[in-house]
Amino acid sequence: MPARVLLLEDDPAIARTVVYAIEREGLQVTHSLLLQDARQLLRVQTFDLLVLDVGLPDGSGLDLCREVRAAGGTPVLILSARGEELDRVLGLELGADDYLAKPFSPRELAARVKALLRRTAAMTAVPMAHTTPFHDDGMGQRMHLHGRPLPLTRREYRLLACLLAGAGRIHTRDALLAAAWGDDSDSTDRTVDTHVKTLRAKLREADPAREYIVTHRGMGYCLDL
Repeated sequence: MPARVLLLEDDPAIARTVVYAIEREGLQVTHSLLLQDARQLLRVQTFDLLVLDVGLPDGSGLDLCREVRAAGGTPVLILSARGEELDRVLGLELGADDYLAKPFSPRELAARVKALLRRTAAMTAVPMAHTTPFHDDGMGQRMHLHGRPLPLTRREYRLLACLLAGAGRIHTRDALLAAAWGDDSDSTDRTVDTHVKTLRAKLREADPAREYIVTHRGMGYCLDL
């Protein structure tokens, strides 16, 4: 059965382009013009991926992205005419898995959709307990890698816990700063970079064969399992 994609886009011309590009890849697309209609469809149908426009007559696709992320793990690709870094960061912080600015290449859109579906299939093919080499004992705030305790500082532990909770997703420096430092006004993006560097070194020492933390230039970091 082909993967099912829900497209939320109020511009008919853009919607036709998106539907054509995705259906050429053998996927099934359901198109919705309004946010309220998309919400209704999600109540009665299951989709493998959502492609959401931001500016809609009755709201924003970012609102639906936040709702979907709170309810489960359906991947989300945001389409927006606003391509500034701040807009991309906001979309990713709200739970989007990818962000594509308009105007876009239909071929690139199709490639990103397929990549998200492949990643989701890989993550769900094996139970999570078998896919992560990390273990957090919780009570003592001690993280283990392949059964080996990691000598982490309090900040490094919080950074790793945040990255692990959203493994595979890009975390902005601001999000990591809030998770590990809270209201400490003296901390900056540079502080995050420095601690990620030391955390990387400790992970490499425990597992030299893997590079777990991936840098996404201009966006942030993600944990690759």
